[in-house]
Amino acid sequence: MKVAILFGGKSAEFDVSLKSATNVYNSIDREKFSPVLLGVDKSGKWFYNQRYQTENINLTGNDYFAGASNVYLFPSVTGINVIDKETNKILTDFEVTFPIIHGTFGEDGTLQGFLKAMNVAFVGPDILGSAIAMDKDVTKRLLKAAGIPVANSFTLFKHNPSEYTFGHIVSTLGLPVFVKPANAGSSVGVSKVTNEEEYKTALSTAFQFDTKILVEEAIIGKELECGILGNEELRVSAVGEIVATVDFYSYDAKYISETGATLQVPATVDTGICEQIRALAITACKAISCEGMARVDFFLSGDNKLVLNEINTLPGFTAISMYSKVWEYSGIPEKELITQLIELAVERHNRNQQLSTKA
Repeated sequence: MKVAILFGGKSAEFDVSLKSATNVYNSIDREKFSPVLLGVDKSGKWFYNQRYQTENINLTGNDYFAGASNVYLFPSVTGINVIDKETNKILTDFEVTFPIIHGTFGEDGTLQGFLKAMNVAFVGPDILGSAIAMDKDVTKRLLKAAGIPVANSFTLFKHNPSEYTFGHIVSTLGLPVFVKPANAGSSVGVSKVTNEEEYKTALSTAFQFDTKILVEEAIIGKELECGILGNEELRVSAVGEIVATVDFYSYDAKYISETGATLQVPATVDTGICEQIRALAITACKAISCEGMARVDFFLSGDNKLVLNEINTLPGFTAISMYSKVWEYSGIPEKELITQLIELAVERHNRNQQLSTKA
C-alpha cells in the first residue's frame, strides 16, 4: 500500500512537521507500506521531489523543496495521482495519507476536508473532531458540558481586545496567567504573564497567530499526558509526565532546547490518578467526536485536582515526542503504532464509504 506522508504547511509549526515527517518516514514498516513524501511549502503550494533520497531521510537537514516539482492531486480509480503542474505527467500515486502537518491548515479540519473531498483515507480524526480540538475556546465549552474540569479563562477577540480589563482578569484568575492563541499548537504564541506590561506584549504576540485568544489561569503542578488510539472503540495508553526544566513547556522547550524538559513514562503519580486521567481522556475525545488518534494533556495541581489542558489531534511524532513514547511503554512500538494508525484510517474510510453508498 502506497502511503503519502504529507508534511510542511503554512502554519508556524512548519519545522516541527519536518521533524515529525522524518521520523514517520524512517519508522514506517516497509514490508507493509511504500511511503511517498509529499511536501507543502510555507505558501501552501504542493511539491513532489522525484530525486529525494528514499532511506534515512532528514527533512530538516536536506531541503526537500529544492529541485522539487510543483504538483496537483487528481483522483483515479485506484487512488490519488500526483501530477506535475507544468508537464501534466503523473509523477507518483498513493492510496492513503498520513498527514503530519501540524497547526492551522493541517490539523484544524481544513486538510481533512480536502482529503475527504478527494475520497482518500487519512490518518487522524475526521473533519469535525479536528476542527473542534484546534479551537481551544470551543473545546473548553464542550468539555465543560461533558463534566470535564478545565482551567478558568477569558476569551478575547482582535476586534475588541479590551473587552475585559487586565484588572478584571487578574481579580478573577489571579497571577500569573497564560495568554495563548485559540487556534494554534506546540505552544506557539503562548506567553506567561505576571504584570500588566507583560500582558500587553502577550496580547500582541498571540494576536499574530489568531484573531481569538484565551487568557487562562495558571495551574501549578504536574503536566501529564496520555495517548488515544481507535475509531468507535477508543484505547488509552499509559500516562506520561513532562518534567520541564524551564519556566513553562514552551515551543523551544519542546522542539529546540535539548535540556528544556524530560519525558517520564510512566508518570510519577499514583494509580488512582492515572486511571482517572485515562477515563477522562476517553470521555473528552468522545465529547468532541475525535477518532483515530489524539494526545490528551492534563495538569495535576498540588491538591490532586485534575484539569484537562488540551486535546491534540495531530501530536508531535518526532523521535522524542510523548505520543509514541506512552504507546511504546503500553506495548505498541513505534513501527507498529504507525501501522495501526494507517489501518484505522482505512477502516474509517471504508466505513464512511459504505454509509455514503447506502445514502
